[in-house]
Amino acid sequence: MMPHVFVYGTLRRGGRNDIARYRPEPRFIGEASIAGTLFDLGAYPGVVLGGVQRVKGEVYAIEPAVETALDVLEEVADDDSGEYIKRQVRVEVNGQWFECLVYEIHPTRIAGLDVIESGDWIAHAARCAASFSQPKD
Repeated sequence: MMPHVFVYGTLRRGGRNDIARYRPEPRFIGEASIAGTLFDLGAYPGVVLGGVQRVKGEVYAIEPAVETALDVLEEVADDDSGEYIKRQVRVEVNGQWFECLVYEIHPTRIAGLDVIESGDWIAHAARCAASFSQPKD
């Protein structure tokens, strides 16, 4: 059985690292959300799992080769000293539950970072890009 992954940042559809670019191509299961706090790391986000806030994302079925590539992208280390730590979460998509991999930001990497209150990286990134393109007075 193929593993599933919950993606919440640049790996989402339309993101700069859109997961659809990986091969074999991941199979989209659906949109979902998980309990967590989303942090703005500049060019990408990081989630800390748990709490009352929700983080918007997508669930995909992936082949083991894609999981390996995502581990490299997310800088996962065997001793959990990397930028992200690979975790397991239960995610509901349209009434069906999936055990999903999720990449949680290492807790040492979030000090002083802004929380993305909406929990939606794609919407947040679009707002930031629009504000940068506004003419200055």
